[in-house]
Amino acid sequence: MTGRLVIIGGGQAGFALAAKLRALKDARPITIIGSEDVIPYQRPPLSKKYLLGEMEFDRLTFRPESWFAEHDVELLLSTYVEEIDRESRRVRMQDGAVIEYDTLALATGSTPRTLPASVGGDLDGVFTVRDKRDADLLASEMKPGRRLLIIGGGYIGLEAAAVARHLGLEVTLIEMADRILQRVAAKETADVMRDIHAGHGVVIREKTGLHKLIGENGRVRAAELSDGSTIDVDFVIVGIGVKPNDELAQQCGLEVGNGVIVDEFARTSDPSIFAMGDCAMLPWKGKRIRLESVQNAVDQAEAAAAVIAGGTTPYDAKPWFWSDQYDVKLQIAGFNMGYDETLVRKGAREGSLSIWYFREGRFIAVDAINDAKAYVSGKKLLETGIEPSRAVLADPAADLKQLLA
Repeated sequence: MTGRLVIIGGGQAGFALAAKLRALKDARPITIIGSEDVIPYQRPPLSKKYLLGEMEFDRLTFRPESWFAEHDVELLLSTYVEEIDRESRRVRMQDGAVIEYDTLALATGSTPRTLPASVGGDLDGVFTVRDKRDADLLASEMKPGRRLLIIGGGYIGLEAAAVARHLGLEVTLIEMADRILQRVAAKETADVMRDIHAGHGVVIREKTGLHKLIGENGRVRAAELSDGSTIDVDFVIVGIGVKPNDELAQQCGLEVGNGVIVDEFARTSDPSIFAMGDCAMLPWKGKRIRLESVQNAVDQAEAAAAVIAGGTTPYDAKPWFWSDQYDVKLQIAGFNMGYDETLVRKGAREGSLSIWYFREGRFIAVDAINDAKAYVSGKKLLETGIEPSRAVLADPAADLKQLLA
């Protein structure tokens, strides 16, 4: 095929799709449409090393700008698609320009959920963390001694707390659920992470929601919490999850449900349109899930590239994630959805730990806290389908290599 591939989205998935096609020697014209004013770059370091000033933006870009011209990849920045016309296979831009496609890829990602204006979400000094602009705005706020309120005790909120404490801010984190990490991790993992943050001076208030933010001259100055207390704040970071950017798909009549519905080949309900990354709802072990991770964005995009280039291999997701907080590396292999049992294993190093998840007796995931051996072993077990010995897991002196023997 020589018809044009148009990729909507200039993030990890969009770039990975284009790069893989070129690596496969596929020479079709490619156009990437990105809403930001910078070339595609890595997002995870934005809220960590970039915000800390330890990494320049140039080190975040996937390739230098010259790569795109050298590989015949047209890059349209600071623009966005307003409409997809599936019948004529065209996309219409916000300025009225029209681009024809033979194949279309939706790599539109996700958007952080925001607070409604009715509770002060529109005040200055209220931030989410998603892209370079967010990180640049936050950098000017992250000054020693300032008071930061973080709303949401998921990974985004906890990572933001770690960076803020490293920079010398006073940090309060509130979580309306019974505990932090309630949706994504077991109580044992949450307990460890809570203790780590408390040891670094973060005030964590669980079972505590936001009633409203209080402003002065349009700028946030305080927060009234669900327990009736009020705290003074200098700025706020909102980390209450994300929503898939599936509006374009919905508008043009593609099948949508908490993301763009795709099959095992990343095809949507229109065979000429693919979707990948955070915006895609993919089949996995008899269910439909969205995987919000860099790993999935890359792997699914590369699998889709192989299909677009003429291959027939389905995408078999092998989820893994990570989170860096202070000097703690949390590595996760598998997907713990629906777990009904956990087993905690002490690691060989001081402070290392792993939490092993089971569902109906079968191993489904592991959280490894400063324990690379547990992470690697768990990942290999999931890839091979071998069930780990409970006796070996329960014995901290046992070598995890036995699990794979």
